[in-house]
Amino acid sequence: MTTAAVAAVTAPKATRRSSAARGRVTVNVVMVAMILYFLMPFWWLVVAATKNNDALFSTAALWFHSPGSFFTNLQQLFTYNDGEYLRWMGNTMIYAGVSGAGATAVATLAGYAFAKYRFPGRNLLFSSLLGAIMVPATALAIPTYLLLSKVELTDSMWAVILPSLLNPFGVYLVRVYVQESLPDELLEAARMDGAGEMRVLWSVALPTLKPALVTVLLFSMVGTWNNFFLPLVMLNNDKLFPLTVGLQSWYQGALIQSGANALFTLVIAGSLVAILPLVVTFLLLQRYWRGGLTVGSLK
Repeated sequence: MTTAAVAAVTAPKATRRSSAARGRVTVNVVMVAMILYFLMPFWWLVVAATKNNDALFSTAALWFHSPGSFFTNLQQLFTYNDGEYLRWMGNTMIYAGVSGAGATAVATLAGYAFAKYRFPGRNLLFSSLLGAIMVPATALAIPTYLLLSKVELTDSMWAVILPSLLNPFGVYLVRVYVQESLPDELLEAARMDGAGEMRVLWSVALPTLKPALVTVLLFSMVGTWNNFFLPLVMLNNDKLFPLTVGLQSWYQGALIQSGANALFTLVIAGSLVAILPLVVTFLLLQRYWRGGLTVGSLK
């Protein structure tokens, strides 16, 4: 083969390798830019939490000024107004924990029933469920308040917990996962061995559905943890406030006082501390996010 022929064959390959390399570089640059974009608010929060009240408004926004003030801010955060922040943190953990567990249980039972049982009106009910996913939660806050006020449950923890137990997206997610990952043959084999329906659900279905259940649990907990409008409407007693409403009340107080009482630094430090439990929860539960648990279970 002549030199010209060899060059004609290798030129397209070199061009393709060069194009692939440029494509990888472009993708990497875009990914780095997106990572920086999403981490920028967190970086600002960390930096701002290390500043005192004066430095917060007079120094560079994205760099440290007085890192030693971080521990002073934490001390003031946990002791301000007789430890009000810690009470709000406890309330938020109760709301998120009870609501997350309850919403996961309801979504599991409903999603499993929609996927594996045939009953009149199933398609209509599931279509209504899909429609409920499209309704913003804020649009339901006022009707929910009017409903709970009739049974005198407003201004109580139940006013936040009960509406949070309904998670239409969680039901949809469990139904889809059950259909894709839980073969009917596996359930029939358990029934033939004499297992009742509850035993089949508990011993066969739930271990298989663990990734979906953890996903629903995390979504429900994060949604309740970050919920602002519902507790704002339902609660008047500041001792029942979650962190979202409590920090907002501090922020309003800081605006009224023009920052004279150093509440801005407490709001920022409190916001930073408030996201740490969510980060820890994701890190602890991420190992359960795996699929394919039924691969090889059937011949």
